[in-house]
Parts: sequence; C-alpha cells; structure tokens
Amino acid sequence: MRKIEELMSLAGKTAVVTGGAGHIGAAMAEALAEAKATVVLVDRQAEQLTQRAADIRARTGARVETFELELADETAVRALPERVATLCGGLDVLVNCAAFVGTSQLEGWAVPFEQQKTPAWRAAFEVNVTSVFELVQAALPYLKASGKGSVINVASLYGVVGPDWRLYEGTAMGNPAAYGASKGALIQLTNWLATTLAPAVRVNTISPGGVWRNQPEAFAKRYVERTPLQRMAVEEDFKGAALYLASDLSAYVTGQNLVVDGGWCAW
Repeated sequence: MRKIEELMSLAGKTAVVTGGAGHIGAAMAEALAEAKATVVLVDRQAEQLTQRAADIRARTGARVETFELELADETAVRALPERVATLCGGLDVLVNCAAFVGTSQLEGWAVPFEQQKTPAWRAAFEVNVTSVFELVQAALPYLKASGKGSVINVASLYGVVGPDWRLYEGTAMGNPAAYGASKGALIQLTNWLATTLAPAVRVNTISPGGVWRNQPEAFAKRYVERTPLQRMAVEEDFKGAALYLASDLSAYVTGQNLVVDGGWCAW
C-alpha cells in the first residue's frame, strides 16, 4: 500500500489549467505545482498570465509554462493539447477553470432577466461548455496515453441550485440565466464524459461557492449568514480539492461533483 505522499505526488506529470490567470485557476495550478507537476497556464490575459506563472515558479520551484489563448477560438483550442504535449512531453491532467462570468463586459449579461440577450447567452455557453467539449476531445489521445488521465471541470454552486435573489437586493450585482444554465450543462457533461471515457480517463467536477471579491457589504453579510461555515470562500479553499481529483488520492473517483461551498447546498 502506497503512502499518502506517493498517492498525492504528480511528479513527472503535466497539468493544463485554463483560466490560469484567474484567482481560482492560479490557486489550483499552484497546488498541482506543489505536488511536483509541470504546470501549463492558459488564459487570454497575457500580462496577468505572465505574472501568475512567475509567482507560482517563485513559490514552488516548479516548471510553469504559459499559452495565451481565446477559448472561443475553436481552431486554437483544438490545437492546444498537441502544443502542450510537444513542449512538455505529454498531458496528464486537464483543469477546465476558465469561465465566462458576471464581470464580463457584454450587453445583456448582468442585467434583469427581461433584458438578457441571446449573444451573451451564446457567449457563456461557448466558453463554459463548448470549449470544454473541444479541449477534452482534442486532449483525449494524450490523456489516454498518460494511463492516469484526469479531467477536472470547474462549475459552480449555481449549476446545482438557483440564485437566492434576496442576496442581491440593493446592489448592482447580477446573476444571469446563462451562467447557471451553462454551469449545470458542464456538470452533466462531466457525467457523460466520465462514463464514456472510463476506465482510461477520470472526469470530475468542482463546484465552488461564493468567493470573496470585495463584493458590496450588504451582499457579503447576507451570503455569510446564509452559509453554514459562516464565511465566503478564499482561493486556498480550492487547492485541496484540485490536488485530490488530479492525483491518485482519487484513483477510484469519477463522475462526481465536489461542491466546495461552505455548506451552502446542504440546507
């Protein structure tokens, strides 16, 4: 029987993290780097991408590569796995963390339902679901060749439950239908991929709860009161979940949605 440090080790493996310039993506990437993986950060924010990579290298000593990529570009998405494998010698773990979120500046997004627009809906599904389909499909030969391929899709508690609109009263914050619907679709895509790609590749989801981002005080207070663990999440809360699903700690786990929400969905 292997020791825990052997089960959690990602030495010799390459992990790709989309949305790697973001808060959660960078935290997950750092966890995998700490477990000795070569980490590839993928994002469209070039300056932030470079800085995140430098930070992770400094903190972990791991090899960290970057690719600037627009996930709405199918050709670029489908070409990414081969580029990664050529550069790093393989692709063992794929973390689909990039998301079209409420801060995106697009007409008809973070507005009342009656004002939400179809182009915003389509853009959310393009990034949150379609790009995952394309990337997993293109990465499949490398994930299979790994012998221990793992895909981790990052959804949201709003892919599981509907919004509590009382949280938003008196704020300019929104919760678009397309966000929850696309994250729910991503969870179901996980289920479909898990049974289809088994036993060669494991596929799981992490669904974060609300993360502290300097939200309006009224929203944060209501959110905390509504959460059993009495706080919003911070980036560090997702490191353990990512390492668990990426490594042999979860060797017999597939098709699961690990909800990291402080108990929000347990009520």
